[in-house]
Amino acid sequence: MAKNLRSRISPSDSLIVCDTDANITAKFVQELSATDKLDIQVAKCASELAQKSETIICSLPGPESVKLVFEAITAERILPRSVPERLFIDCSTIDLTTSHDVARAIVSSGWGQFVDAPMSGGVVGAQTASLTFMFGASGSPQLVNRVTSVLLLMGKKAWHLGDQGAGLSGKLANNYLLAISNIATAEAMNMGIKCGLDPKLLSEMINSSTGRCWSSAVNNPVPGVIETAPACRNYEGGFGIHLMKKDLKLATAVAQEFQAPLTLAEKALEIYNQTEKLHKGKDFSVVYQYIANQSV
Repeated sequence: MAKNLRSRISPSDSLIVCDTDANITAKFVQELSATDKLDIQVAKCASELAQKSETIICSLPGPESVKLVFEAITAERILPRSVPERLFIDCSTIDLTTSHDVARAIVSSGWGQFVDAPMSGGVVGAQTASLTFMFGASGSPQLVNRVTSVLLLMGKKAWHLGDQGAGLSGKLANNYLLAISNIATAEAMNMGIKCGLDPKLLSEMINSSTGRCWSSAVNNPVPGVIETAPACRNYEGGFGIHLMKKDLKLATAVAQEFQAPLTLAEKALEIYNQTEKLHKGKDFSVVYQYIANQSV
């Protein structure tokens, strides 16, 4: 995402990056410096990055990380004035309460505007700038347009779903569906293979029929079916099981808050828990290996 930002923003603009792992930022700067001479800086901490930036984008693994980052930023009593107004875009998938709390802290302190903008599309989408963003922004049409223009530097679609928090609500609905369809794809592929069907042929048939979904067409869980899928590299990279479990729990919490039944959530979480015990650190499509090795 950062590489796509640097390649698409104005050559006169600076890109400032920050990560808790200094090796990550050093590698990033080295890789991009080898191909062009555009300005890339490394901030020592989140507050330094915020002080130097007009637009701040963060993508963090969970609510606690988001709290820590924004507590560090808001600990600064005064941030240098920014024209245009400083814009904070949080692409993390977290709970609504944390997002609302951070938004209130940013806006009430006069530091700028805060937008929740989680994304969908995985590692491949990030690399190819084909991510789909769903965002919540409370404010003027000018703010929505500004957010949209930033997000489209990293993706192909940016959905404004409503006020602050709406992006997260949409993302959790999407990822609940993804959690279920991933398991269903693994079960369907396993059933067909055990019936003697060729995995690639079965996949092609499904993907030209009503069963087609992202888990079958892009992230197929069976090794050898989709060359770019994690299944073809021992389930390395991609979307970790622990992240899917986190999103399932977040979706369940939101559903309970708004009294929306999720009848498959508990069983799906049980399956991912059992899968993670055997395949910790792998892409969530490794659930296929767990299912394929179950006896009826």
